[in-house]
Amino acid sequence: MYQKFCKAIKNMHNSQKGITGLETAIILIAFVTVASVLAYSVLSAGIFSSERGKEAVYAGLESAQCTLSVKGSVLVVDNADLQFTMAMAVSGGSVDLTKMVFNYWNATTGVHEEALTAVFVDAADAATVVTSITGNASILVTVTPDDVADLVAYDTFTLQIIPPTGATVTIQRTMPGDVTPAVINLQ
Repeated sequence: MYQKFCKAIKNMHNSQKGITGLETAIILIAFVTVASVLAYSVLSAGIFSSERGKEAVYAGLESAQCTLSVKGSVLVVDNADLQFTMAMAVSGGSVDLTKMVFNYWNATTGVHEEALTAVFVDAADAATVVTSITGNASILVTVTPDDVADLVAYDTFTLQIIPPTGATVTIQRTMPGDVTPAVINLQ
């Protein structure tokens, strides 16, 4: 009887086709599960990075739409005021002029923004004081640095305009040889 039992056990282990198929199915299921988790992680990271890219594009567009540019000449009026016209570089944005910061300096002095006064009027109607610029509107800006009257021929000065949004505008000009006229066009 013992011999019959050993023979039966031996015959049972001769063919392991069912066991091999089951092991292969388990390994295949494990690979598919790991691959799906990895694919989900990659897709999530891709969606996250594309959302960040979209935010960066929109922030860049907003900044570009809120950029001011100088239109025309820069004038020195009565040896005291700097006057120039500004407009939006690209229509579509708006800039709050009450939050504008001005920095002025030349070779001998530096004036902080607190020392500068600026007046913004509508370029089409000089009697209208404005506090913001939108779309295609133009504004006439008058800035009064304390030491413009001290500038002599061939002195260079820099006026930096920093809006709350958009790019900084830098105006750098050199005084002409004749500084006696009431209005000096610095182009």
